[in-house]
Amino acid sequence: MCSSDLIAEAIGQIERGADELSRDGQRLVSLGGDHTIALPLLRSVVRRHGPVALVHFDAHLDTWPTYFGARYTHGSMFRRAAEEGLFVPGHSAHVGIRGSLYAREDLDEDAGMGFRVISCVDIDDAGVPSVIGRLREQIGDRPAYLSIDIDVLDPAFAPATGTPETAGLNSRELMRLLRGFDGANLVGADIVEVAPAYDHAEITGIAAANLAYELVSLFALGT
Repeated sequence: MCSSDLIAEAIGQIERGADELSRDGQRLVSLGGDHTIALPLLRSVVRRHGPVALVHFDAHLDTWPTYFGARYTHGSMFRRAAEEGLFVPGHSAHVGIRGSLYAREDLDEDAGMGFRVISCVDIDDAGVPSVIGRLREQIGDRPAYLSIDIDVLDPAFAPATGTPETAGLNSRELMRLLRGFDGANLVGADIVEVAPAYDHAEITGIAAANLAYELVSLFALGT
C-alpha cells in the first residue's frame, strides 16, 4: 500500500471514530499529532451542525494547494476543507500567523477562501481584548470549531513541535484568547502538532494539557 493510500485510510478511520464518539451529541476535544486530523474531524462535525465558523490558531496558514507534492498533509488540510465547503467563508480566521510565505499569492488565495488573518503583530498592536472582540464578531452565533496548532506558541512555551517559529504567542495570551470564547456556540476543537519526543521538561505537554482543560471547561459552560 502506498503512502497516499495509508493517509486516506487513516483519515477515514479518524472520521468514523469521531462520528462514533459524538453520535449522542457529545463534543470532542481531539489531541494530536499531525494537524491533518482536523480535516476528518471537521467532516464529522459538519455532518451534525453544517458548515462551521473555523478559528485556526497557528504560525502557518495551512491552506497550500499541496505540501511536498501531497494533497492531504498538515500544510494543506484547510485548502481541502475549503474545497469541501466545511467552514463558512467570511466568518473564519487564522490567529497567530507569522511563518514564512512562498509568495504573495499565498495570502491572496487564503483570503479568497474566506479567511481573515490575525497575525502575532496584530495581537501585539491591538491587544488581546480587542482581538477577542474581532473574533467574536467574526463568528457570531454560528457553530464554531477551534483548531489549535501548538506552534502558535513561541518555542519558549512550546519547543516540542515539528515546525517551530520564533516570535509567537505566549501561553498566557493564548489562554486569554480561548477564554474569550465563553458563551460562543462551540461544537468541537483540536490541539495538534505536539511532539513528546522533543519535549524538554514537558513544557509543551503542560501547555497542551492546560489548553485542553480550558476547552473542556468552555464546553461545560456552554451546556
